[in-house]
Amino acid sequence: MNNIKNKKSGFTCYIIFWLSQSVSQLGSAMTGFALVIWAYKQTDSAMAVSLMTFCSYVPYIIVSLLAGSFIDRHSKKTIMLVSDSVAALCTVFIWGMLAGGRLEIWHIYVANAITGFMNAFQQPAQSVAIGILVPRELYARASGMDSFSNNLLTVVTPVMAASVSAFWGLEGVILLDLCSFVFAFCVLLLFIRIPEEQTGEKKKETPFSGLKDGIAFLKERKGLASMILSMCLINFLSRLTYENILSPMLLARTGGNEQLMGMVSSVLGMGGIAGGLLVAAGRIKGKPVKMLYLSAAFSFLFGDLCMGLGRNVWIWSLAGLAASVPIPFLSAGQQQILYNRVPREIQGRIFAVRNALQYSSIPAGILLGGWLADYVFEPFMSGGSRAAAFLGMLVGAGKGSGMALMFLCTGVLGAAASFYWYGNREIKALDAEEEG
Repeated sequence: MNNIKNKKSGFTCYIIFWLSQSVSQLGSAMTGFALVIWAYKQTDSAMAVSLMTFCSYVPYIIVSLLAGSFIDRHSKKTIMLVSDSVAALCTVFIWGMLAGGRLEIWHIYVANAITGFMNAFQQPAQSVAIGILVPRELYARASGMDSFSNNLLTVVTPVMAASVSAFWGLEGVILLDLCSFVFAFCVLLLFIRIPEEQTGEKKKETPFSGLKDGIAFLKERKGLASMILSMCLINFLSRLTYENILSPMLLARTGGNEQLMGMVSSVLGMGGIAGGLLVAAGRIKGKPVKMLYLSAAFSFLFGDLCMGLGRNVWIWSLAGLAASVPIPFLSAGQQQILYNRVPREIQGRIFAVRNALQYSSIPAGILLGGWLADYVFEPFMSGGSRAAAFLGMLVGAGKGSGMALMFLCTGVLGAAASFYWYGNREIKALDAEEEG
């Protein structure tokens, strides 16, 4: 009876934590969106905007390799409070420079790099904290709630950022972000209790101890290692197209129609919301490995291919739904496997190493996708060759057809990779271990 009460109490605590963090993430996303617009207007350069994301990811990946043992040996709550506070100070710095009329693009690069550094500690600590608060049987539901909030932000952020900016300018957006930070900080500090397990006397460790232990753990569990490497490839392919050249392709193929581009982007977010709600409600269940890889295959096969073949907003919107609805199931499958297969006392270092490996391909995908679109696929489709003419029967001709062809490539490669990994014996054995 007491165990049931503890589980309910832990999940209730998680819901409060989730709500407060969602509010804080909305504030941060609004600031990020507004700063992207500001940076593009100042520089008129897409590369300058891409570098904002690049400067955030690179420190995150590097520091994640070293942060694991520190996270396991220290209070998860304290790590999150300190990390969020440093990120908030960076926002205060940006606001101060803006208010004084001295803000430059390199200031944003530095602030993003520091924030990425702190996120390397904050995100694994938060993942471990969720594993402590949420009962084992509700891991998938918690992942669905997280996917729901992330995709809701995708839909809501542009509208709210534009509305606040219209009345109070960029300074107003940043001040609202700081208010959301104060709210989430107070909730975590005063109302969220995260039990810390005692693991005996803490031995002295070097910064590389967590990396060494994490890699050793994954070497012994080849199924988990293969799963993380496969997600690295999936992240790379998704950054080549969907999260990189989708907007430029839609603008190119619609004659610069921002409304149609916004409609497709909103549908992508709504699809993620729908998928997140389905997972959070616990209505659709399945083996974690099956959820992960078949969801990925469906997203690539019907999302990317239809996006590349589409010629109007209705097909692109259907493609957006096909691509985004399965993603929460993919995330839930992976989270369920990790929480159930990794001992809690080393989850910090495993999540940190996982983040470094799994997300290391994202900066490469961001930079390579733009380069391939500008210097390879678009020139190829406009070159007048027989191959270009044949492929033009599939994706059309004119501006944007090269980027559409890129979607066909990622659709085929992503689906093939997903089916390959799903058939991998070491990965499929994870489902057998879950049943055991």
